[in-house]
Amino acid sequence: MGTFFKDCEHPQSRWSKCPHDYKIRYRNAAGRQTEEAGFATQDKAITRLTDIYNEKKASRQSQTKAERIQKYGAMRFEEYVEEWKAGQRHLAVASVRHLESLLEHHLYPALGSRRMNSFDHKVVDHFIRTMERMQTGLPTQANAFDKLRAILLDAHRLGIFPDNPLLGVKPPQYDPARAVIPSLEQLRGIRAAGDDAFMLIVDLMSGCGLRNGEASAVNINNIVADDVYRVSEQVVVSTRRYGPLKHRKVGEYRDVPLPARIRETIEWYAGKYGTYDGYLLRQPTDPRKPYPYWAMDNQWKKVKASEEVDIPEGMVLYGNRHFFASNCLSNGIPITDVAEWMGHKSLDVTFKIYRHLMPGSIGKAAQVLDMALAA
Repeated sequence: MGTFFKDCEHPQSRWSKCPHDYKIRYRNAAGRQTEEAGFATQDKAITRLTDIYNEKKASRQSQTKAERIQKYGAMRFEEYVEEWKAGQRHLAVASVRHLESLLEHHLYPALGSRRMNSFDHKVVDHFIRTMERMQTGLPTQANAFDKLRAILLDAHRLGIFPDNPLLGVKPPQYDPARAVIPSLEQLRGIRAAGDDAFMLIVDLMSGCGLRNGEASAVNINNIVADDVYRVSEQVVVSTRRYGPLKHRKVGEYRDVPLPARIRETIEWYAGKYGTYDGYLLRQPTDPRKPYPYWAMDNQWKKVKASEEVDIPEGMVLYGNRHFFASNCLSNGIPITDVAEWMGHKSLDVTFKIYRHLMPGSIGKAAQVLDMALAA
């Protein structure tokens, strides 16, 4: 940082008492040695050296920030994202595949050639309106916006934007009406319309809240109690192998309620077809491999094409999992528990999708509170 001294005949031990002023010596911004004099006390000399050090440090930081802005601000969005992706080491294989799909089909076509320093809230809002005009599905809109937000916030932290480019932007909202849910009678018809493997999958999705890939990885050893099933892995579509759960690391799991009827279905299927290292579902042509997603999709397409089953308009296979959430919430189970059992990354996801299923209203709340106050 520099040094302070007295240019007199007195030894350092006497500097605090001798009448001569202190001097300081330091290297300036150009690297040249510089001296200043006229400091009456040691504290004043040190204060001056500290100020010089802080000025030089701020200057270096400002220079570094300016270099970052110059380097990354001039980058094309696609170029910046490819560098950003290298730091996303926490993403599972399925999440990486999903990210790349969003980039390839939505973000790069619309924003790939744009310079990073040209982004602001108007550009982001225009991107959202473009997706709306192209009638992109609301879940996809929300996912694409989330990825764009993560990328732009990373750039904002680097100092590329003086203001947050997302400030004031209204993000796409997932429309809960899109979550088409079968009635209990319709669910009974759907589960009986396919083969035994399809029935098992529908039961696990509607009764335990499992995702498609998690149901495909059903294992009898994961029944950890009469009424508890441990979800610990899924069949990953991109690799066609068992992998960690969505948003989770290898070895992480979640325990979900196991209704007696679903447990009976699992045990019945295992007794009828046997298991392979505990797994119930395997590839039909090669039992050494996990159950493939296409086998499930083919079953669902056949069930819908037969027109022999009452299926709600617009329902997809995932609607069986929506039934689980609906069943829980309509029976007063807290949404916090439902979010945990369904493996959502945050409670906000559950709330956005299933808010309309939660029982109660302001009027009902007023009645309940009035009863308590009158007691």
